Amino acid sequence: MRPLLKVSNVSRDFVKSLDVVAKFLNRLGQSYKEEIVHAVDDVSFEVFKGEVIGIVGESGCGKSTLGKMIAGILPPTTGTIHFDSVKKSGDQRPNELKTQMIFQDPFSSLNPRKKVVDILTEAPLHHGLISKSERRSFALEMLSRVGLDSEAMERYPHQFSGGQRQRIGIARALAVSPELLVCDESIAALDVSIQAQVLNLFVHLKQKYDLTYLFISHDIGVIEHISDRVVVMYLGRIVETAPIEIFVEKPNHPYTKALLDGVPRLEIGKRNYEPVSGEIPSPLEPPSGCHFHPRCRFATVYLQNF
Repeated sequence: MRPLLKVSNVSRDFVKSLDVVAKFLNRLGQSYKEEIVHAVDDVSFEVFKGEVIGIVGESGCGKSTLGKMIAGILPPTTGTIHFDSVKKSGDQRPNELKTQMIFQDPFSSLNPRKKVVDILTEAPLHHGLISKSERRSFALEMLSRVGLDSEAMERYPHQFSGGQRQRIGIARALAVSPELLVCDESIAALDVSIQAQVLNLFVHLKQKYDLTYLFISHDIGVIEHISDRVVVMYLGRIVETAPIEIFVEKPNHPYTKALLDGVPRLEIGKRNYEPVSGEIPSPLEPPSGCHFHPRCRFATVYLQNF
């Protein structure tokens, strides 16, 4: 079966600019160079239509940067991203609309100066998906999909709760009929009770509209609940990819075991993993070989150079 999304050897680097002191010392003859941060390092995986792929890892592991590249917001430094066998170009041509992103913060991801009806119809109007005469009926349809009524159309984002704003963000993403939704910590900023409601909405939308999800989260419980397969990232690299059953019951990589060991469980004695020791290395100077080897009790010389 042909994958809907194929990520091949994708990397993304950022340049850490010199501070004022370093620039001053450079003028005096000292040699200070700009540092390179390897946010995503040679990542490859595939996503098939109808799947929910969970991407999990600690803050700073590169999962959000990866999501932005897949959504076309950031271009990769190296590597390729193909959607339905077509290389993503980074612009917003019709093929690019098939991938949409739902952001973590519902408070900053919506334009505070626009009414909801304008937020939901801006992209469809721009790309010729609807006419101006269809604007209000289209916005009403999008709102109904996420459980909001017609009263929301003439209101501004600040007049809604966090959960309602995130529903509007979801409706905005659905407005261009995407096939793949990149959900970047999309429930992390919400209250726990609201998180469950929005998570159930994601499940409902997937079933009704045959959507494919790339669900980015640091919350293992959420990943376990919604994912079919899981991609585990550490310092910009993928350390393990597994079906959800294997991920939960028989994780292979020591870092995956450490992540699972940090999840509160009602069952006593279900797991006997040891917490990971040491500090996360700096992304400016990542370890050689497997990036996790300085903190791994199973590390060998081979892993340090792999």
